[in-house]
Amino acid sequence: MNLMFFKYRAFDSQGKVQVGQVNAESEKEAIRILKKRNLTPIRIGKFKKSHGSSLRRKISNNDLLDFTNGLCTLVEARVPLDRALRLLDGITDSPVMKNLVLNLLSDVKEGKSLASAMEVHPTIFSKMYINIIRAGEEGGILHELLPSLAEFLETSYKTRQAIISAMIYPIVLLATGIISVFLLLIFVVPQFAAMFEDSGSEIPSSAAFLLNLSEIIQSYGIFMLLALAVLIIFWQRLDNDYRSKLRKHEFLLSLPLIGTLILYKESAVFSRTLGALLGAGIPLIRGLRVSKEVVLNSFLVGHLDQVEEDVRGGAGLGISLEKTGVFPVLLHQLVAVGEESGRTSSILLKSADTFDNFVRNQMSAIVSALQPALIIFLAIAVGGITITMLSAVFSMNAVDF
Repeated sequence: MNLMFFKYRAFDSQGKVQVGQVNAESEKEAIRILKKRNLTPIRIGKFKKSHGSSLRRKISNNDLLDFTNGLCTLVEARVPLDRALRLLDGITDSPVMKNLVLNLLSDVKEGKSLASAMEVHPTIFSKMYINIIRAGEEGGILHELLPSLAEFLETSYKTRQAIISAMIYPIVLLATGIISVFLLLIFVVPQFAAMFEDSGSEIPSSAAFLLNLSEIIQSYGIFMLLALAVLIIFWQRLDNDYRSKLRKHEFLLSLPLIGTLILYKESAVFSRTLGALLGAGIPLIRGLRVSKEVVLNSFLVGHLDQVEEDVRGGAGLGISLEKTGVFPVLLHQLVAVGEESGRTSSILLKSADTFDNFVRNQMSAIVSALQPALIIFLAIAVGGITITMLSAVFSMNAVDF
């Protein structure tokens, strides 16, 4: 029989009303499960499974990592897959994750493989994730591949969090500085205009510049904001056309420092994905095809298409990467060494760690330099406006005296 899902309303042992959901093969089994939990059902009814991308909007990377770690622990303990999913259903506190686990369990109970069940949720499980699960199921080595997959997700999550955490303070500091300057120009500086007019004395050029700037912002500030919004929308819409997206991504890679960070970050993602897939026993061509899809930069993806064609024609991966002329020299050199020694998978994973460390170190260096620079900028901007206007007032009073 197919597994079904039931919403229930029941009394617990203390007489309190409990509301929840349970998965069972029939309504009688659902009632029996509730009684085992010391619940007395008041109302029980079937509800439909929910598939699709709506789950993805509520499932974070941390939730997916917790799910993978839990599944890894249970599979390593040789717990049958359907029972492992049942246990994960009972462990997780997130309603959305519980719903996802129930969907997977239902499909597995219907005879699907776990990889096939995960394919129903492409916005949650990446192709790399699904391919590793499929390789583990087909080879009977799921318990060996899941730890590597969990480690892969954890490393990617930590790298992403490190970058985000490093950028929070500079962004807040920059936003504070810009807002402070605009507030001074819009609300404070105009107060001096009437004072200068009443005095009839000549306004210093620096104070006149600030007054004119304040007037321009008050008159055209809304248009400046609209122009900024249009620019942002235009930049985002470049992704709608392949050619403009390609030029945009090529331009980003050509930027000093930022381009290097993007290149090394994408190289780390590509290397870690391909290394994990090759370690799972997936053929190189298929691994390249999947690995391309986790790379976000279209310019690099275009070169990886050529790498795949070259490898398909019999060329080595290291030579094919070198031929593109865009990937880090270290990558194709290490891959060539890995191919010679038969350790391509482990070399790729180590390369990914090297690139991740480079990105983290560079981000730390940038943030370390940005913080004092932004503080100095804030002090000069706010202090400069304040000193300029006060100096003008003092000079005006000196003339009157």
